[in-house]
Amino acid sequence: MMKGFGDMMKQAASLQGKMQEVQEKIAAMEADGVAGGGMVRVTLNGKGYASKVSIEKDLINPDEGEVLEDLIAAAINDAKSKLEEVSQEEMKSLTEGLPLPPGMKMPF
Repeated sequence: MMKGFGDMMKQAASLQGKMQEVQEKIAAMEADGVAGGGMVRVTLNGKGYASKVSIEKDLINPDEGEVLEDLIAAAINDAKSKLEEVSQEEMKSLTEGLPLPPGMKMPF
């Protein structure tokens, strides 16, 4: 019985190392969010922080501030959803083949 426990601990340590690698890979990623047909672009890093914002000069009009605000928010949300999708795929590849209960998400 102890042999099985030792194997389980080795597997857990290996998984922890792989988890750290995946988290570092995700943190190094970038995702571009686009709105207004490409007139607003936002780049988020893997931790969800904006690293770049690009706005077509035609959109910078004091009378239409709300439109610009909405497009910036939409571009951020687009980038965030792309990051989440890629992160989930990375985590899924990490946990493939593990005997995890249904619905259990990583990281814990």
